[in-house]
Amino acid sequence: MRVAVLFGGKSGEHTVSCISAASVLDNIHTEKYSILKIGITGEGEWYLTEATSAQIRSGEWETLSKKKAVLSPDTAHHGFLLWEEDGIKHLPVDVIFPVMHGDYCEDGCLQGLCELAGIPYVGCGVCASAVGMDKEVAKTVFSAAGIPVAKGISVEKKDAHTVAARIKEDFSYPVFIKPANAGSSLGASKVVSPEELGTALDEAFRYDTKVLVEEYIEAREIECAVLGNEDPQASVLGEIVPSASFYDYDAKYVDGTSELLIPAPLTEEESRQIREYAVRAFRAVGAKGLSRVDFFKDKKTGRVVINEINTLPGFTDISMYPKLWQATGVPYSDLIDRLIAFAVRT
Repeated sequence: MRVAVLFGGKSGEHTVSCISAASVLDNIHTEKYSILKIGITGEGEWYLTEATSAQIRSGEWETLSKKKAVLSPDTAHHGFLLWEEDGIKHLPVDVIFPVMHGDYCEDGCLQGLCELAGIPYVGCGVCASAVGMDKEVAKTVFSAAGIPVAKGISVEKKDAHTVAARIKEDFSYPVFIKPANAGSSLGASKVVSPEELGTALDEAFRYDTKVLVEEYIEAREIECAVLGNEDPQASVLGEIVPSASFYDYDAKYVDGTSELLIPAPLTEEESRQIREYAVRAFRAVGAKGLSRVDFFKDKKTGRVVINEINTLPGFTDISMYPKLWQATGVPYSDLIDRLIAFAVRT
């Protein structure tokens, strides 16, 4: 089976994608699959590369020899168009594994291209990807499914001047400000006073034209990995003890000092409820293959609210998704096998 591993992309999570892809390439069963490595630059250029996983992880792959290769939307090609010295050739593939995050990657854009090409791909479809990416839309869907959500409002960039008054009316500081469409905590800020609001809004609007203002919850951060198609299964739960004031980008991918507690220290009933919510959220957005569902558990009241669903979660060596399944009894390499199998069955 020929598997095309896609990585990189135009989003702010380009670097994270390369790190995730390197981890996948280090763990995939190469005796079972013929692997094509397709890298997408930050400018959106597609290339076939022979770079090692280490070179992909470091970003060095972009400076090495590579060939232009783009996914053809023509189903007759069933794969990529490869630019060779003697002309354009067809490079068919059986499955696409998009190890990509953020805009144009996990928001339904790439998934739509795969659909046009008629090629099975790992992960959620167009609708689930788009819903999961837009935190405001996702919260509406979760609430309709009976899953508790945090109090919040959405604000368009043109209405940014109204945020201070709305916070004063409906919230108390601190609050969270974050882009509606972004991942890896990019553009997210904890705002403890009105004086910090302007800077936080400017940062959030760097990533999206719509931002969310949410109540601040002094909470434990609980995560659940979901795997499957028609009968999705929930992993054991994990808890993140952030090294920063919240689980920001550096804490997730750079310093590696945040503590991961697997399994999360919860009662059996608390675990059952959160795992049930995770599967319900997975079904509510119409997910398939994989997702990581994140929750806040109020330290004072015990209240649980869903934070978000990640339809293409991080796959780095320190990422929760593969770690949770490993703790549940599914090693990293076997997890990749299952995801490819779920893609082929759809």
